[in-house]
Amino acid sequence: MTEPEGADDLVEAAQPGAGEVTATVIVDAPAERVFAALTAWERQSDWIPLTTVRVVEGDGGEGTLVEAITALGPAVIRDEMRVVRVDAPYEVGVVHCGRLLRGPGVLRCTPIERDRTQVVWHEWFHLPGGTAGRVAWPLLWPGSKFSLTQALKKFARLVEQGRLP
Repeated sequence: MTEPEGADDLVEAAQPGAGEVTATVIVDAPAERVFAALTAWERQSDWIPLTTVRVVEGDGGEGTLVEAITALGPAVIRDEMRVVRVDAPYEVGVVHCGRLLRGPGVLRCTPIERDRTQVVWHEWFHLPGGTAGRVAWPLLWPGSKFSLTQALKKFARLVEQGRLP
């Protein structure tokens, strides 16, 4: 059996990078509903600022390729993610496999009391630019964490209001 085209590149991209960011939120909803909302990939456009998300190939499950384009004026970042693991309703793993953004990520849903769910979004990016990228990361990290946390708070509100998925 031969490996699919790009398999070696995906294996390389799946290695954790030095840029690590984590955000957490508690959602007042059952894990099944929260997980369904997280994996409604194109609906991420509703809660991730300045970002349009679309499924490029696949059905949303393992093997799916998702593209997120974030634009602020003339600055555009294209993020391609391959869904590599789905353990519904608890965890989904992705690998960022584009030219600029690369590295593994995981979204976890942990059920807690009274139909509440803790969501943890954790990513390990490869830092572009060699030494300069590693030096710049401590300056960029607080903004990345803040942005991700704010997006998850909006996500939680939309789920709790019944507007997601």
